[in-house]
Amino acid sequence: MADQNFLELVNGEKIAYRLAAGRGPGVLWLGGYHSDMNGTKAQAVAAWAARKGRASLRFDYFGHGASSGDFRVGTISRWRDDALAVLDKLAEGPQILAGSSMGGWIAMLLARLRPERIAGLLLIAPAADFTEVLMWNAMPEEMRRRIMEEGYLLRQGDDGESYPVTREIIEDGRNNLVLGSTIAPDYPVRILHGMADADVPWRHGLKAAESFRGDVTMTLVQRADHRLSAPADIALIERTLDGLAEDTKPC
Repeated sequence: MADQNFLELVNGEKIAYRLAAGRGPGVLWLGGYHSDMNGTKAQAVAAWAARKGRASLRFDYFGHGASSGDFRVGTISRWRDDALAVLDKLAEGPQILAGSSMGGWIAMLLARLRPERIAGLLLIAPAADFTEVLMWNAMPEEMRRRIMEEGYLLRQGDDGESYPVTREIIEDGRNNLVLGSTIAPDYPVRILHGMADADVPWRHGLKAAESFRGDVTMTLVQRADHRLSAPADIALIERTLDGLAEDTKPC
């Protein structure tokens, strides 16, 4: 396993990361909301890269895992900028971006901002625009009012923990919306989504697929939930990475 290190940002925050050397294109893992780089899928992707002799890079966003900061004040823009800093300062050459849940949204933002640095995209249950579509639009008016007047609302996650939904993350999310726009990459895009996903419905993932024009394939897994972490799901992720690696030019 690659050693954990820290990237110090200009604002003084420290982003924890693990970088393993290898040939390119490397794989940059973009984790989900309130997840860290030691999750099942993140480790599986790093292990896949090690077996294939490819470089891999994973990190914790601000307020996540071993990185500095308070998760409760995080926003999509801040986490997007963390990913940009990691890509710009730590990754060498084009990268295959593997984004899970919120990481799929971050990957789509990077596809807009750094198209020349991307060799391929793997989006796993992508939660693009989730602050608006899956949070705000799904809330009753009373919950919306409390967020706007009190600044936040506590919601319980599937793991039993309570997470704040802040007015700032809702308003900031609106500055980063990607669905409905068009991304026309010159690299392959692969999307995996579980049809039993209760957190990010597979039809939401289809909207992400419809945002791309080009070599785009979406695979639906009938019995899989949002985590896509069962052994069969991990095997599918590895096979998809195999295909992406074959479809990208070595560097």
